[in-house]
Amino acid sequence: MPLPTPPSKLGSLLPPDEYKAKARPAKAAKKSAEGDASTAGDYGPASVAQPMIEAANTAAPLRAVASSAPDAASAPARGRKTRQTAALLQPLQAPAEPAAPVVARNDKPAAAKPAATPARDAGAATKSRSRKPAEAELQKLFVLDTNVLMHDPSSLFRFEEHDVYLPMMTLEELDNHKKGMSEVARNARQVSRTLDALVADGGPISDGIPLSRLGSRDALGRLYFQTKLADIAPVEGLPEGKADNQILGVVRALQRDRPDRQVVLVSKDINMRIKAHALGLPAEDYFNDQVLEDSDLLYNGVRELPQDFWTKHAKGMESWQDTKTGTTYYRVTGPLVASMLVNEFVYLEPQNGEPTFHAIVRELNGKTALLQTLRDYSHHKNNVWGITARNREQNFALNLLMNPEIDFVTLLGQAGTGKTLVALAAGLAQVLDDKRYNEIIVTRATVPVGEDIGFLPGTEEEKMQPWMGAFDDNLEVLQKTDDAAGEWGRAATQELIRSRLKVKSMNFMRGRTFVDKYLIIDEAQNLTPKQMKTLVTRAGPGTKIVCLGNIAQIDTPYLTEGSSGLTYVVDRFKGWGHSGHVTLARGERSRLADYASDIL
Repeated sequence: MPLPTPPSKLGSLLPPDEYKAKARPAKAAKKSAEGDASTAGDYGPASVAQPMIEAANTAAPLRAVASSAPDAASAPARGRKTRQTAALLQPLQAPAEPAAPVVARNDKPAAAKPAATPARDAGAATKSRSRKPAEAELQKLFVLDTNVLMHDPSSLFRFEEHDVYLPMMTLEELDNHKKGMSEVARNARQVSRTLDALVADGGPISDGIPLSRLGSRDALGRLYFQTKLADIAPVEGLPEGKADNQILGVVRALQRDRPDRQVVLVSKDINMRIKAHALGLPAEDYFNDQVLEDSDLLYNGVRELPQDFWTKHAKGMESWQDTKTGTTYYRVTGPLVASMLVNEFVYLEPQNGEPTFHAIVRELNGKTALLQTLRDYSHHKNNVWGITARNREQNFALNLLMNPEIDFVTLLGQAGTGKTLVALAAGLAQVLDDKRYNEIIVTRATVPVGEDIGFLPGTEEEKMQPWMGAFDDNLEVLQKTDDAAGEWGRAATQELIRSRLKVKSMNFMRGRTFVDKYLIIDEAQNLTPKQMKTLVTRAGPGTKIVCLGNIAQIDTPYLTEGSSGLTYVVDRFKGWGHSGHVTLARGERSRLADYASDIL
């Protein structure tokens, strides 16, 4: 005969009447509702119901003891009646997770802790299940190489909730690089000051120092230093005196001594990461300052419109013309507007004899965009210091460079695309003709392609002159544009240009403020994001900054296309109403240079 439904609570906690009502089958409960009283015989044989009633009337509370297969084997003396009673006294559980049966005993007078109710058990089980993924994932412990700290002095606070570990050799290398006026030396000194501020409050260093102590809300981890030097075994087969090998030994020792943590080496040195992987140690690059992993995804500032653009965006379109400048404005609404950015160039290839459409996104308001047609600098009457645009992208670039409302311009492109020429021509036209700016300041990162040539004699401008060969070449081209001036006129023009064009070193830019200046930063791909921030923040009222570069020609160690300062500002400034960007795609230097760029 099948057993009745078990009660939801132990019998010792319920009066007999309630116990009967809880354990009564559904058919008996219906009869009771109609006034038909049921008896204990409804439950089945008397041999099963009688022990349950006796247990309910017992004054001593019951203790729930979970039975298992070994207990049943070790106590064969228990009769069938006891096992049936145990089955009836088991607490009610969820059907998906049946609980182990319990045995009611009253041989011990000690009070037992009441069993948890099914609702609590279910909640506890849910809470336990939600904790399993977090417990399975080990907390990371990042071991920083020295080049990470010298690349980004604030890297200590970029690892969010994870902990940071500094080997003793990292501190030694920081001390060796702190002298000098270079950017690396300044970063090393800044890291040393940060570490001194972290340990100044005292407390045991071995317990870790909270990184949030200096007010960083994102850094929730702790900073650990290497406090034991004798336990670090050298890596077999590698020279012991090299700093990189000692750091690898620290990582391997941490991996052995801290199995509860996921130890990861962070380094900007590619060979260091390769050696770590060869030794079976996890290693990563420092990704915090990387804008994107694939340079092909970088914003290029130009968008080609589909041929059905006017069909899909004609509803509610408004257009008007500025009679002073001849500029036409279009206010359009449609599905493509949501993906547009302010100061992004759009164009529509001509078909069926229609004219070419070139415009810039001037304003965005929800699903509505304001498009403004461009000035055609490819026409000779609109030449800039004798230079006309040779392709579509150069025309876009000159519209940005000649617009006084644009304060920050970035131009990317391969060799020979005309970046320096159009930037210099626009600067000369606005300094000497329009009187919009007082002078042109030219600077660049002094990173050699080959070996360093050593110290250079002379003043600051004379020391920078070997790095400014590209500007000298373009100045010669610009001076030849005025053939009617003659030899004397070209000499006078050259002297005038030299008086308004200053060459400055980046090493002396800190603390300066440029007012009404046209600043050109050449070879900007060799700058770190921190250096780029230092230069861009020098701009005062009325200053325009133009950044030129080719991210495929990076000469600075530890810099990649994704972590370059030029990539950084292109991504961060896109969509701002006073900045613009164009990637020049077509080479205009010569047919030899174009062919060499394609095949080499």
